[in-house]
Amino acid sequence: MSGALVAGVDIATANARVQVHDVSGALVAAASRSLPEPVRAGGGRSEQDASSWWPAARDCLAECTRALGPRSSEIAALAVSATSGTVVLVDRSGDPVTPALMYDDRRAGEQARTAAEVGGRRWAATGITPTAGSGLARIAWLCADPPARAAAVCHTPDLIGRKLTGHPVAVDTSHALKSGYDVVAGEWAGEVFDALGVPEAVLPEVARPAAQLGTVGREAAAETGLPAGCSVVAGMTDGCAGQLATGAVDVGQFVTVLGTTLVLKGVSRQLVHDPSGAVYSHLHPEGVWLPGGAANIGGSALSEVDGDEIAALDAAAAERGPSAVLNYPLRGTGERFPFLADEATAFVVGQPRDRADEHRSRLEGVAFCERLAVERLAELGAPAEGPLRTAGGGALSPSWCRIRASVLNRPVLRVREAGTALGAALLAAAGSAHAGISAAAEEMVPAGELVEPDEREVAPLEESYRRFTGELRHRGWI
Repeated sequence: MSGALVAGVDIATANARVQVHDVSGALVAAASRSLPEPVRAGGGRSEQDASSWWPAARDCLAECTRALGPRSSEIAALAVSATSGTVVLVDRSGDPVTPALMYDDRRAGEQARTAAEVGGRRWAATGITPTAGSGLARIAWLCADPPARAAAVCHTPDLIGRKLTGHPVAVDTSHALKSGYDVVAGEWAGEVFDALGVPEAVLPEVARPAAQLGTVGREAAAETGLPAGCSVVAGMTDGCAGQLATGAVDVGQFVTVLGTTLVLKGVSRQLVHDPSGAVYSHLHPEGVWLPGGAANIGGSALSEVDGDEIAALDAAAAERGPSAVLNYPLRGTGERFPFLADEATAFVVGQPRDRADEHRSRLEGVAFCERLAVERLAELGAPAEGPLRTAGGGALSPSWCRIRASVLNRPVLRVREAGTALGAALLAAAGSAHAGISAAAEEMVPAGELVEPDEREVAPLEESYRRFTGELRHRGWI
């Protein structure tokens, strides 16, 4: 496998992307295609034309193999990652017969309540509680009145996998997690699906991430330029693949993905049980656990700031130093991590001196929530060790990373090249060219840039953090 290449396929909401890497991690080809905008309307509807997924992935793969020329024959494996909980009904040929219900479709509240009640003991053991936003509820919604031609439930990766191999493939445990699969018992929650009227025969088999699902068939090889016989390897959800792409693959390693929201994920030896339900765990490709959660707060705190002003405000905030203002810059209402509070709203304690001070207070507020999340995971038995890795748009700001490092009082490791497609490629490599995900990450993940705390700011930010958590307690949110 010394000259092998691997491909990562990322089916996101707005586009499909493929990256081909060599086994040292170097990017050798990439392509992307737009996907149709989801149809979103009142009542929680969010649907997308699932028949667009395969043509977009196929065309991306074909563009990459054309660019590689004869080297395309070296592609040994590929894996597919996608959004969590997006599901669709397909016919016996694997073609969609319904729109895909997207990760943010929330119409199935009644089904979620039934699932939560019937499977209560099971969910307590797994740490997953069905909601209207879970794949399980959406599957029940689709199966309540299925088209006559409907034969099976597919998540995005197993639909693409079926097109690649020419036969049905297993869904990975990561995509199945919130769709009613019990990762502790290793089975679908049969009693729950019975109560919901969903025949278990429509559910796919389940495989651990990085397991081989099949090989690329002749028809897909002709359409994509992939070599026939190329391994199709089980992927993970976009959030988990993004985590792997930062190198957070071994016990104690954690990453914050700071985009529109703040997502903290890590690796623990034991399954984490959070009585509040704010923390949940995916199964690691090698049998340990990936605990974490997703907040509503994050980069959205800066949504009112003109993009052209960000760099100047960051520089001014860094020069100004810690703010005396406490700012919880939540957009909208309700928080889900690191605490659950449906009534949570933004607050400001104090009066900013100017725009730079206000900007600084927002950056600190998000950093305070990040620290609270790290501490909450540690309380639950999943402590972070060493530098905290970071990716996403927030990682592009050196000033914000320095503030976060100072609030955390630990180094922050910026891995700017991390992304879902790279994470999928790591899983492909772990299932083919490398001896497991740790070996793949060690060879293929970019080194990153270490940002140390500003020792002058650690103490004042510690005091501000204590005041900030005091405000959260005063409001009854923690």
